[in-house]
Amino acid sequence: MLKIAVVILNWNGEALLEKFLPSVTAYSKEADIYVADNASTDSSIAFLKKNYPDIRIIRNSSNGGYAKGYNDALTDIKADVFCLLNSDVEVTKDWLTPIIKEFLNNPNAAIIQPKILDYKKKSHFEYAGAAGGFIDKFGYPFCRGRIFQELEQDNGQYNDTTEIFWATGACMFIKSKVFHQLQGFDEDYFAHQEEIDLCWRAKNKGYSVYYVGNSEIYHLGGATLSNMNPKKTFFNFRNSLFSLLKNLPTKKSFPVIFLRFILDGIAGIRFVLQGKPKHCWAIVQAHFSFYKHFNTMYKKRELHQFTNQYYSTNSIVWSHFIKHINFFNILVKD
Repeated sequence: MLKIAVVILNWNGEALLEKFLPSVTAYSKEADIYVADNASTDSSIAFLKKNYPDIRIIRNSSNGGYAKGYNDALTDIKADVFCLLNSDVEVTKDWLTPIIKEFLNNPNAAIIQPKILDYKKKSHFEYAGAAGGFIDKFGYPFCRGRIFQELEQDNGQYNDTTEIFWATGACMFIKSKVFHQLQGFDEDYFAHQEEIDLCWRAKNKGYSVYYVGNSEIYHLGGATLSNMNPKKTFFNFRNSLFSLLKNLPTKKSFPVIFLRFILDGIAGIRFVLQGKPKHCWAIVQAHFSFYKHFNTMYKKRELHQFTNQYYSTNSIVWSHFIKHINFFNILVKD
């Protein structure tokens, strides 16, 4: 039997813990539950000690964001599989059973995510992960069930088990030995898309990432930064450039990154035309930050062996905004 550790990262999230921990404790009897606290200044720790004395608390010395928070917390946890679970997730009965079965029956599975539905609209997929993540040729991420802001209704169309490119950080199961071999998340990302980089690095090492649709959870989303927060725009654009530079072979990375500069410029203009100049400025700042960290990220390339096939469609931007494709199943790799 696998030893599973469900680890919830918390920062000033007492209200979220109060709301969502009951389902986790009720339906996760197969796992040990931890809360890793990123130096909260609210009453989170007191709340946990009073109401959940059996939950193990890990106290990080600082708020290092998602990446450092988990890297620090997972150092001393002994388990076969880590489940990295957002604090704003409601789990369902027997949610762990299909995940455990897949790990036991599929030795190639190193990382797994469940089906992610919207807590506020449970008939639809949720933005962060949906039914498994992919990227296009230019590093733009999208999901089965979610293309940009378009969310599909869950009609059972993704009730399968299938290989994907990346698993969401909202609920990611990863073998502990793989996490440690990869030296965890890249802390230079701070937040957002570090899970894409981790999965990409795992695939570069020959591991596989899977989606298991028979396991369902409900994600509130936007608890840290909403989907349309300029700071999230900054992290998403910058960190996707980081991943391209780190994980693509040289002959592909520089042409792709050059084209990304053009596409990101078009995205910035689009934000201005939509009356969202702060998002345009966030893209500009993302590129300056990318230049600033270029040498650091380039040096990290030496650690990886590069995969040849990494994208699922040439341009999700073209497919969605020009061809008006809103459903994953309609996409065709060009």
